[in-house]
Amino acid sequence: MLTNTAASVVFSVLDLAPIAAGTTPADTFRHSLDLAQQVEKQGYTRYWLSEHHNMASVASSAPVVLMGYLAGGTTTLRLGSGGIMLPNHAPLVVAEQLGTLATLYPGRIDLGLGRAPGSDQATAQAIRGGRFGGVQDFPRDVQQLQTYFSAANSTAAVRAIPGEGLDVPIYILGSSTDSAYLAAALGLPYAFASHFAPAQLMAAFDIYRQNFRPSAALAQPYAIACVNVVAADTDAEAQWLSTSLQQFMLSVISGRPAPLAPPVESMAPLWGPAQQQAVQQMLAYSFIGGPATLQADLQDFIDQTQVNEIMAVSNIFSHAARIHSYEILAGALRGVTQPEAESQLAFKE
Repeated sequence: MLTNTAASVVFSVLDLAPIAAGTTPADTFRHSLDLAQQVEKQGYTRYWLSEHHNMASVASSAPVVLMGYLAGGTTTLRLGSGGIMLPNHAPLVVAEQLGTLATLYPGRIDLGLGRAPGSDQATAQAIRGGRFGGVQDFPRDVQQLQTYFSAANSTAAVRAIPGEGLDVPIYILGSSTDSAYLAAALGLPYAFASHFAPAQLMAAFDIYRQNFRPSAALAQPYAIACVNVVAADTDAEAQWLSTSLQQFMLSVISGRPAPLAPPVESMAPLWGPAQQQAVQQMLAYSFIGGPATLQADLQDFIDQTQVNEIMAVSNIFSHAARIHSYEILAGALRGVTQPEAESQLAFKE
């Protein structure tokens, strides 16, 4: 059974493995390993990797492989998927892959599951081939994964070896209210992608908490908010660094994904009013500033959402500045409190 105790908010990392302009995916992976090693020292709880395909700006098309790479270069940090897009994969294959990782790195592997393709439709079709069940099969596939991970499956005709009996922790990811109902019904932790889809964050958390059913995995709701963070020594420097994030989102909404661009003095020449509004709406839950600003804004957010965990994505052009941003974030989050919500998560291993 999972136990929770009141404590300060947990803080973690989401890494999209962004490819910065002038660099290669190999550079990105080395930077991810260095970042994982640095945040492990700073007390971060988990480090999740996303799944995206056919994007010139993102190198995380195979999160399971990257999880193993980073787990091998760290010692205590939890590595996970944020997430594996389950409609792209057969549940048995996912169970075997995560079971292998959990066997190699016991007690350190998380499985975050999403229902989106992580790509455009043509790419999704290329990935899935004849598997067109996809989104509508997501609840059944999640439960199938739970079965493969359970010791009770030992007498079944189809088994996940390794994986069986490991009860790898499963998290449900969402960017709308749909997955909130599923996470609540299955009694699983719920992570919301408010770093790019902020509109339904509060509604999704309300649905999740109001409909939550305790399970063998989780005694009470556990909510994670993924947010953008760009921190620096001063507010002005953070605002300047954040123009790389704005350019990144602009390329996404324009349908022309490009490598992460260096900061600019002004975004005015790069976007029109409609594009600016669209980007700003997507980045509504972005925390940008120096240490004092960051701590105050995060305290307001935690008070409003009563979230258990902050998972930060920092798409910053400079690797050194990105590491420093996570250092500042760790300090800021140690200074905020979560007086009413319960925030420690400990699955049965």
